[in-house]
Amino acid sequence: MFKSIFSRYMITFLVIDIIILLASTSLVAILLRQYDAQDKFTVLQNISETTIELIEEDNADELDIDSYLEDNHERLSRVLKAVAANEDHTVILICNTEGQLALVCGNEIETRQFTSGSSSSTTGGVSRISKQFLTKVDNENNIKDNAKIDGLFNEDHYYFAKEIIDSKGAFRGAVISFFVTATMDDQLELIIRTVVIVAFVMAVASIVAAFIITRRNVAPLAKMSEVASDFSKGNFEARVPEKGNDEISELARSFNSMADSMQRLEESRRLFLSNVSHDLRTPMTSIKGFIDSILSGAIPEEQVPHYLEVVSSEIRRLSRLVSSLMDITKIEAGEKHFVMKQFDICEMARQVIISFEQKLEEKKLDVIFDAEEDNMYVMGDRDAIYQVMYNLCDNAIKFSRERGLYEVELRNIDRGSKVRFSIYNEGQGISKEDLPFVFERFYKSDRSRGIDKTGVGLGLYISQTIIEQHGGKIKVESEEGKWCRFEFALSKEIDTTPERVEEETPAKAGRWKKNK
Repeated sequence: MFKSIFSRYMITFLVIDIIILLASTSLVAILLRQYDAQDKFTVLQNISETTIELIEEDNADELDIDSYLEDNHERLSRVLKAVAANEDHTVILICNTEGQLALVCGNEIETRQFTSGSSSSTTGGVSRISKQFLTKVDNENNIKDNAKIDGLFNEDHYYFAKEIIDSKGAFRGAVISFFVTATMDDQLELIIRTVVIVAFVMAVASIVAAFIITRRNVAPLAKMSEVASDFSKGNFEARVPEKGNDEISELARSFNSMADSMQRLEESRRLFLSNVSHDLRTPMTSIKGFIDSILSGAIPEEQVPHYLEVVSSEIRRLSRLVSSLMDITKIEAGEKHFVMKQFDICEMARQVIISFEQKLEEKKLDVIFDAEEDNMYVMGDRDAIYQVMYNLCDNAIKFSRERGLYEVELRNIDRGSKVRFSIYNEGQGISKEDLPFVFERFYKSDRSRGIDKTGVGLGLYISQTIIEQHGGKIKVESEEGKWCRFEFALSKEIDTTPERVEEETPAKAGRWKKNK
């Protein structure tokens, strides 16, 4: 159940929402209670101080609170009821030094418990304030709290108590004003319930939004999983829908690009196996047929040398194919090691061109060799670079038109730190559709099959890999049906001491041209 990304996301969002809901509700409740308490204490303090001011206006030298209240009962009751009426559920108590309640003002229902004798601490039907509480008020001048006031109340009440003193500073009693806490708690609970409902609605909305967003993001991943499963079964046709411009869409596009590459690779692999099978079967069939004919005497003795030469040519063809396959295997296994030494790339290029003299003659190509210097030394694996140069030059001849231009060029680049080799030919060229894939393994364009019947699509891949191992890259430019140019660059060795250039053939010339 919890193995999928979607389920884990939803559980995570749900847990986070619950935590936020509980934390926010608790915080709001605490803040509201603190605000409510502070507001209540401020109101009660104002009421108590107003009552004290009314009493102290007629303050005698030795105030007798009982006598004073008896003489001013109606006037004081009327004023205090008006004061208490401004704040709902407010009660004002006035007591003497003995704690006996001398005056109670407020809502009739709320003051009943202090005049009916229902309190646990009463005398003559009038509740008393404990001496301990009055002593605390006398010592501290005023106190505030949310409590039962030493058993006066059956439950906690917000109250504010302030002492009554005469003109000589003697303690004559206390004024206690309080709110009925239960009523205020109902209001607070209503606010908290409202906050909880709003938070719950927001949590549900966030979960719904998370569900939609997560489903949208997870759906392409699930589709990728299905496509990957198809890939494992050999079906490379499936693709992932590409919608939007976010990271998931970018991943889908990259996934489809990878799928395209895998499909091309699979097609190339199948084509490669087909080509290799054909290239192996054809010469082997020829070799077997000629050998059997020679052994059986079907071929005249004077023609045996000719057919043995054909057999030898077929064997060399097989050898080249096996050698290419071995190079591919070593490259992919990381077992091909290069020995970096200094050599003259100009002399190597001349040697390669000379080795193709017969093929150049057959096509009557207009050959140009253009080197910026007579000798240009680079660092690399001599045999590997020779293989690359040989392959590029050979391909240029294969796809050149008769009497076309065939040019080899060597130039210093990057302020003399590198040497660039390029081979240009006029002829077949490469189409724009084929250009991005010419260096892929096993790749051969359909049009080139009629020209290059001996290749299996490995030469350029091997050449590119060798140059990459030397820190470079082969570049290709072409215009289909007109021309093509391949080039690569190698780091140039600055030191050209005699020890490093021994056994090199002296340069003939920087530039020479041979017209056919």
